[in-house]
Amino acid sequence: MITSQQTSMTAFVRLLAPLLGGFVLVAAACNDGAGDESADTSGTEETSGDADVISIAQAREQSDGMTVTVEGYASVAPGTFNSATGELGFAIQDASGGVYVKTADVLDFPLDTTVQVTGVLGQMNQLRVIEAVAADIVASDGGQPVAPMDAATGDIDEDLEGLLVKISGTVTQDLEDDAPYGLKLYVDDGSGEVQVFIHLVDGVGVIETAGLAIDDTVEVVGLVAQYETTYEIAPRHAADLVVMP
Repeated sequence: MITSQQTSMTAFVRLLAPLLGGFVLVAAACNDGAGDESADTSGTEETSGDADVISIAQAREQSDGMTVTVEGYASVAPGTFNSATGELGFAIQDASGGVYVKTADVLDFPLDTTVQVTGVLGQMNQLRVIEAVAADIVASDGGQPVAPMDAATGDIDEDLEGLLVKISGTVTQDLEDDAPYGLKLYVDDGSGEVQVFIHLVDGVGVIETAGLAIDDTVEVVGLVAQYETTYEIAPRHAADLVVMP
């Protein structure tokens, strides 16, 4: 499952810039637009100021209820996490950080597409999100691959939330069934155990879990998300989990 609290991603700019290149963000404050009742956007809505350009990291630092415009490359395709979140959102990432975009609208664009989003900052089960509608989401031709950042299992926390990461480690527990939302896999590389949450699509996990067993060594790519007090890694498709020989 997914979600977070706002945080600064400044410490990771230099780490991510070589992976994503000199990506330029276009971010404008808007005076209209507000989240629906399902988003925690309490308080009077404000704008993010006069700045015409902000990064995703800067947007994440704004208060809930602020309206921001950010641009990034799609790291999670629309609707991938619907089984647990009950909406059809996606994630984007730039050189400064990443964020999940919550939307109830049906969208269709592939990974790595350039996407500009105007929406309202909020929380979804403590995951930092931007809530937006289709009219304020623009997917452009072209894009750039989002490369996952190598991370230790014990380092999956608020500082990495919204980013695409890659971990490797040993399966520590039997697969836990959390249907109809997904499946829970636990992995540890020696630095601390992390939960890998495998979302379902039409009742089937986005990655193949048949045959996985305790003590298997796996490599997992996924979005760093949060559900209430638990930080987790959420794979996107079958290729995001590899059992190592």
